[in-house]
Amino acid sequence: MQSRYDIPDPLPWTLLAGPLAAAEDSLARLDERLAKSPIRDGWIARTHFADACASLWLEGELVHLDDLVLHDAGMDVRAPTHELTHAHAVLRARRRIADAKPDWALSAAGLAGLRARGGRGHQEEEACDRNEEESEFPDMDDGHGEADATEPFRAPPTDQRLVDVFAAVDAAIAQADRTLASETNDRRLKRPERDPLVYDLDWDEDERLDAWRAVVDQTRNLPPALAAAIAADAWHALEPLQHSPWLGRLLAAALLRARGKARSHLPCLHDGLKAIPRERRRPRDAASRLAVQLGAIAAAAEAGLKDHDRWLTARTLLARKLRGRRSTSRLPALLDYVLTRPVVSAGMIAEELKITPRGAQDLVAALGLREATGRGRYRAWGIL
Repeated sequence: MQSRYDIPDPLPWTLLAGPLAAAEDSLARLDERLAKSPIRDGWIARTHFADACASLWLEGELVHLDDLVLHDAGMDVRAPTHELTHAHAVLRARRRIADAKPDWALSAAGLAGLRARGGRGHQEEEACDRNEEESEFPDMDDGHGEADATEPFRAPPTDQRLVDVFAAVDAAIAQADRTLASETNDRRLKRPERDPLVYDLDWDEDERLDAWRAVVDQTRNLPPALAAAIAADAWHALEPLQHSPWLGRLLAAALLRARGKARSHLPCLHDGLKAIPRERRRPRDAASRLAVQLGAIAAAAEAGLKDHDRWLTARTLLARKLRGRRSTSRLPALLDYVLTRPVVSAGMIAEELKITPRGAQDLVAALGLREATGRGRYRAWGIL
């Protein structure tokens, strides 16, 4: 792969003007619609799942939407596959970017956290290590319980032999604790940062990431949609992270938020690129690739508008069934919950609303949700 990325100079505005105008206009209309929408939070939550599945689809892997929803809820109907856990990683990254400040993902701390190296990712690793230590030494005092096991036992001064025996026991326990702690630290220090069977150790991710950030810095004076298209194309060309090609489009979407073009949502660029025909998706020249990226941005925004209007209409129709219900009815809560997930199961509803699975099925029947899986067991419902 190339070690640098050059933005076309001069930019071919004749080729890019049309796709750029369409992308900017579609994004603006969707963001304005979501800013005042009563289902904005539900729309965002649902599109996180769809974009995560689309990211795996672009890599040639198939992850079913309902499987990802159930896996996220911890209610898998079968053992999760590698592709499913990969899609869940994309889902978590999207949520993390969407919940953070608009410029967080493109900052040094944000990139470090998303790489799980340094920043918050390093803090999470240290927290896991501390939990491992606590599990290895469960009897060590935390400052709120009994006295520390290494503190010498104070026996009555009347029996010096007991004092000597307990002192010897305490010394042995303290020495064992120090030995175990030393072995634990040694294992942690000897733990390889990257497995050479999985990673190319000559692949300088820091250098490539710096090159990508330099490209992003050069787009400060360009329109936001064009800057995002360049960022996504540069990530694919430079491949800063060996096993995270999907992160580039998430960062491009974060760039649109940081530039104020998508204040109310995180664009679904994987889902947009999925709508581009395969034979047009990867042209050879840079100008055509940028036009494709702009087309993906426009396609994502247009699909988002259609989904929003369809889900809003479905919510309005279902809300009619809430009329005349008593104030303690769980149907309004079910309607709000089902808008945040592409599909819901009886177990998910029961856990969310604190009711029994049988009661969840009764609520589903009362609300008239459509069955989405076609299965007799492990059924799921949703607003499609």
